[in-house]
Amino acid sequence: MTDALVCPAGGTAEPLPEYPLPRAGRCPLAPAPAVQELRAEKPLTKVRIWNGGTPWLITRHADQRTLLTDPRVSDDDLDPGFPYVNAHRADMATVTPRLITNTDAPEHTRLRRMVNGPFVVKRIERMRPAIQKIVDGLIDDMLDGPNPADLLRAFALPVPSLVIAELLGVPYKDHDFFQRSSSLVLDGTVSPEKAREVSGALAAYLDNLLGEKMTEPGQDVLSEMGGRVKAGEMARTEAVHMGVAMLIAGHETTATMISLGTLALLQHPDQLALLRETDDPKVIANAVDEVLRYLTIVQTGVRRVAKEDIEIGGVVIGAGEGMIFDLHAANWDPDAFAQAERLDVTRPARQHQAFGYGPHQCLGQNLARLELQVVYGTLYRRIPTLRLAAEIEDLEFDHTGTTYGVHGMPVAW
Repeated sequence: MTDALVCPAGGTAEPLPEYPLPRAGRCPLAPAPAVQELRAEKPLTKVRIWNGGTPWLITRHADQRTLLTDPRVSDDDLDPGFPYVNAHRADMATVTPRLITNTDAPEHTRLRRMVNGPFVVKRIERMRPAIQKIVDGLIDDMLDGPNPADLLRAFALPVPSLVIAELLGVPYKDHDFFQRSSSLVLDGTVSPEKAREVSGALAAYLDNLLGEKMTEPGQDVLSEMGGRVKAGEMARTEAVHMGVAMLIAGHETTATMISLGTLALLQHPDQLALLRETDDPKVIANAVDEVLRYLTIVQTGVRRVAKEDIEIGGVVIGAGEGMIFDLHAANWDPDAFAQAERLDVTRPARQHQAFGYGPHQCLGQNLARLELQVVYGTLYRRIPTLRLAAEIEDLEFDHTGTTYGVHGMPVAW
């Protein structure tokens, strides 16, 4: 359903598209066809969202890069014009502390500095041997277990869950709790009351763990944040909720990229063969960025609000108006990537926007890249006969969360 706008003369304008727009069942890994049409015909246009709001939809790669680095574009989700993803995100905005996910400079700069250290390239790269050991161990378990297997449960979820637990200092024995809680927090169909309850439980869990780390610190991110709390550099609530955000983002998205990335490669056997037959880290790293570009699993867009009038592309985005940046549409923009609809692991794809762009781009992108490099560089070489054990049209895709995924992925070898 779409609502029509009543024009002053009594006529009716074209109905606004309702966002997010549906994907095509026959091309489940591609952006929504209507979004690609808008990018070609109306790259800056209004859409209607769940609460009746009418933010701007930005679909071109260049326009997104311009706006996401404009200081007049704000991440402040307390602004009345902010286009919330769903009802429970709107509800949580009133109780969530100011974090790197909902502030602008200078507060964003201060908070980002507090947590950036563990995620810089050099420190993340030191985790490669440990991640390799995790990946090899899980592949061993898969090969020793039932065939077919569910790649999501047997491999894709455990890899990032083990890694983020190690990085944060969270006991992996609690992974069922934080995986289930994370899924509910990100589920757009969950009521605000349920989302608040689950978020509260996660925050209580992290608060208790942070307290333990402040008493007996280890070599992990929670211990580092605990030290900053004790030094008065960071509020305890800030540390707790940053821990919650890292725990959720640190496994859910990477698990999806492992499962959907494998699915995409299985659908393109020539590209899979290129990965299977190389041990060149540069080739593997480039392939990871291309799969990130091709899939762009964030399906609800990056949300912002204009603090001042902004003129771009012949339109004016007014102060207080919301904006949605459809990252998948930008990553399939033919002006940025020739034959963007093709998966080509040899393509120079580093300019993709799967992690967003500008000062708010994903904190954990270096960790995600490293995990995917180890997975894509190992799984297909160790199980060269890996294949999908179902028809792609029979897979149950997940449209409810912030990211696009699949509920299960049976594979055989």
